Amino acid sequence: MNTPSTTHTDGLPATDSGLPLGLQRVEPKHGPVREGKVECNACPVLCQISEGRVGACDRYANHDGVLVRLDPVVFLNRQASAQDQPLSFNPRTDADALPQTLTTLENEEKGVFVTGIGASTTYPDYKPAPFIVASKSRGVDMVTVVTEGIFSYCSLKVKIDTDRYIGDERAAVLYQGEEVGHVTTAEYGSQMLSLGGVHHLTGGSKKQGRMALELMHKLGNQQALEVQIENGAKLGLQAGHAPVVDGVTEQRMRVGCGSAAIGMFARQWLGVCDEVVVVDDHITGVLTEHQAGRCLHMKPSGIKINGRKSTPGRYFQVAQPGTGWGGTSITDPLSILGEWNPEEAWPGLRLLMTSTTGEHAAWFVLDEHLKPQPAEMPSEVRHVVERIGENCEPSLVSVLFLAGAGGSLRSGVTDNPIQLTRAVKQALVNVSCGGAPAYVWPGGGITLMVDVMRMPANSFGTVPTPAIVAPIEFTLRLSDYQSLGGHMGFVRTLDDSMRNGAWHNDGAPTHMRWENPPSDVSPWPLDAPPMLG
Repeated sequence: MNTPSTTHTDGLPATDSGLPLGLQRVEPKHGPVREGKVECNACPVLCQISEGRVGACDRYANHDGVLVRLDPVVFLNRQASAQDQPLSFNPRTDADALPQTLTTLENEEKGVFVTGIGASTTYPDYKPAPFIVASKSRGVDMVTVVTEGIFSYCSLKVKIDTDRYIGDERAAVLYQGEEVGHVTTAEYGSQMLSLGGVHHLTGGSKKQGRMALELMHKLGNQQALEVQIENGAKLGLQAGHAPVVDGVTEQRMRVGCGSAAIGMFARQWLGVCDEVVVVDDHITGVLTEHQAGRCLHMKPSGIKINGRKSTPGRYFQVAQPGTGWGGTSITDPLSILGEWNPEEAWPGLRLLMTSTTGEHAAWFVLDEHLKPQPAEMPSEVRHVVERIGENCEPSLVSVLFLAGAGGSLRSGVTDNPIQLTRAVKQALVNVSCGGAPAYVWPGGGITLMVDVMRMPANSFGTVPTPAIVAPIEFTLRLSDYQSLGGHMGFVRTLDDSMRNGAWHNDGAPTHMRWENPPSDVSPWPLDAPPMLG
């Protein structure tokens, strides 16, 4: 029988082919380590894990009395083409492969970047980061500090490209019946959600915390799920895919508001339309009144819009928000029109009404009583409506992970954490998450934001505290790292890190997986400014 033990988690070896089938998750228990168990110290839960079982986070297991990491460390391979398959490599079973692989990458920086995915954590704070990797880039000596962060202060900002009404601002977002966020300020052509956050993770019931964590974990890992907006729509969300609003898959993000659409296409309507109304929940545009129509010397049409006039040709509140024309509640575009001015309107006047995406459009001609009558749309007018659609980008869901890098992350980089914060703000340090560029917010601390679609798949994990586990890397010049009080005694070469894993690993090789960089538009982490600027 195994004797009780406590095993450090940084850079642990992983099993060759996974643990036997039938693994069970252990329930966290605190106190002295019991006989036959190993204690995992990767987070404050301190699971005591029996042989053949996994911890509460599903990331660590007891295999023959040794605490092992189930996930490999992910390395980005710059030389890989988009068609190359990811390479999974375990030096314990593929001992001859690593030197050969390194030989094929013999250049100044070997085209390899160690990410925080699978790297393990610095918890409990006093330990240096698992990987502190020296390398070269364009002749400059660099260092990358690599770790997984345990984030309680974190959230998702979700951008949904649609004009359709999803719910009132500040309305609760429900997942599995639990409140996990709220609708926030709409942006140009998009509805916005704020999901997760420390108050939902830890400030409510246990079930609310679990559901908030599950939602963040799934969306961060680019998986699909449904949420319900309080007194609003049911949304199907998946990063990089079209949103589904009340069962309808969105196709287009609007080209602009109604006023913008008038300005963009006014010249193309000149001579083929006498009046154009672009219906929009925010700003409905009217061509002949609009500045664009006036500049083109268009004749006033005598039209009347049932809405609040802002400036000439621009109207607010023509209808309630909804899922109809232009994100309004209407299905009949004529419902926003009043009586035409008989001193300006004339029989035979040609009227186009369209939405901001061109998905809704109708053609009318005024009769002798100045009543709009449906008519077949001329091909030259249809062409402009199609041009509106052509200028609309595909409707997508974008998920951004927002988190604050706290004490364990910063002390894993330097013994004086404020030095790291200052270096980040002075643009001496490039911050990335899974190799993807992170935007660092101004103000105090290191509050970062990253697009999950730029990160490798399945970059996020969880711990049952509850908190999200996410990769983070700090890359800077080696000389700057020394100046800010970095853990210089733990800096190792890329070759050493690949062969021997993290510094706590005691020489046991680390199971690794190589991935292609997930986005062609992302800079290579070692090339990104400011290091080489």
